[in-house]
Amino acid sequence: SALLLALQVRLVMKAHSFIRENVPRVLSSVKDKSGTVHIPKISQYLYFLFAPTLIYRDNYPRNPTIRWGYVATKFAQVLGSLFYAYYIFVRLCIPQFRNSSQETFNLRGLVLCIFNSILPGVLILFLVFFAFLHCWLNAFAEMLRFADRMFYK
Repeated sequence: SALLLALQVRLVMKAHSFIRENVPRVLSSVKDKSGTVHIPKISQYLYFLFAPTLIYRDNYPRNPTIRWGYVATKFAQVLGSLFYAYYIFVRLCIPQFRNSSQETFNLRGLVLCIFNSILPGVLILFLVFFAFLHCWLNAFAEMLRFADRMFYK
């Protein structure tokens, strides 16, 4: 459900950007009573939906070719991050919570459980950052030949 919610938030943000960029153009051309109204093409909107950006433009800088080796490397890094996160959960998180579920509840056990979960939590946070914001977005940017890759700014 969290993944679905994140996808819906992304689509709402993209729709807002699309409307915010295009409605003033259409209204100004109607106000001036000019014969030409510049409405974006469906292909421009579809490219914007899949491009790793939240700011709509009619044209984006594009690379001339797709480096498929780079795409494969980024997807392999995403897969490696998933396996590493699984390893962290199996080795560091599950044994800790399995042991705590067999004991009676007390404040000491809760504090120990929380402190023993801090390091795995930080590692998972770094893995999510690396896998999604670096590898996944760069792979899709490369496949779409999207040249403006300033994801960290």
